Amino acid sequence: MVIIREEGSTRRPLQWKCVESRVDSKRLYYGRFMLSPLMKYQADTIGITMRRVLLGEMEGTCITHAKFENVPHEYSAIPGIEESVHEILMNLKEIVLRSNLYGIRDALICVKGPKRVTAQDIISPASVEIVDPTQHIANLTEPVNLRIELQMKRDRGYRVKLANPSQDGSYPIDAVYSPVRNANYSIYSYGNGNEKQEMLFLEIWTNGSLTPKEALYEASRNLIDLFIPFLHGEEEDGEEEDTNLEENKNQFPFPLFPFHDGLSNLKKNKKGIALKYIFIDQLELSSRTYNCLKRSNIHTLSDLLSKSQKDLMRIEYLCTEDRKEILSILEKRFGIHLPE
Repeated sequence: MVIIREEGSTRRPLQWKCVESRVDSKRLYYGRFMLSPLMKYQADTIGITMRRVLLGEMEGTCITHAKFENVPHEYSAIPGIEESVHEILMNLKEIVLRSNLYGIRDALICVKGPKRVTAQDIISPASVEIVDPTQHIANLTEPVNLRIELQMKRDRGYRVKLANPSQDGSYPIDAVYSPVRNANYSIYSYGNGNEKQEMLFLEIWTNGSLTPKEALYEASRNLIDLFIPFLHGEEEDGEEEDTNLEENKNQFPFPLFPFHDGLSNLKKNKKGIALKYIFIDQLELSSRTYNCLKRSNIHTLSDLLSKSQKDLMRIEYLCTEDRKEILSILEKRFGIHLPE
């Protein structure tokens, strides 16, 4: 991929590529990426930032609770099962899931021994995919029944379980949501003096729910979402700064106008400001509506305008009031009407 620098630059355009990719197992993917040519210190800035986002900001899905029948405490031994409840919980913690849906999802394990119970025995909703069905959960050595009610959730980071189980026998599980197992970067410098340049190498290991390339893409999108407000926010520090922004706004690839002026600016500029750079989190939607759109891979205004009103009706969990909210915002701020 080629990233074009601003006009007037004598430097070569930025290029990135995947220099190595491999699948060590169903739960271990590796990718190595290169970005160059960078100016001095730029590689360190990008490397530190991307590693932080990859390790701390990525979202994933995992099992957060397990409910057993007639089990007094976490360290109980269940007759006819080799593992204790605690060992089964640790095995459930390692199950790798893939899902783009938010909220809590219920799943179930209901088997009869003798049998080796694996992730394949989890009865999960269609929206959740088990990455490695061979992952071990328990070994039933006698003809006993094992029933475990599970809860799955999508989130980011790491959540420590509560100290005590709930009264209904539901045991919390430490949640490691991040799909990125590790991320490193290294820098190769070349050239002399003012011509010195840098080459950045990023290494990413994932658990199989995302490929390293997908993780790199998601991390980049997360960073864009964080910095977008600085590019279009209204200034309140006087007319001088407003004038400077007005004079320099064409130097930025992202829109700097507030949304109530959005339509008029789009009409004045025949070339148009790329709608793909206007993200739906800038539309001030309710949290429910925003999450429904994100789960349906609608991230920008361009994505949204490619849909019809009938398409919106097909989006899961998007109710009539949510659709009215979307149509109202598009009409009031942009004068746009989605086709029926």
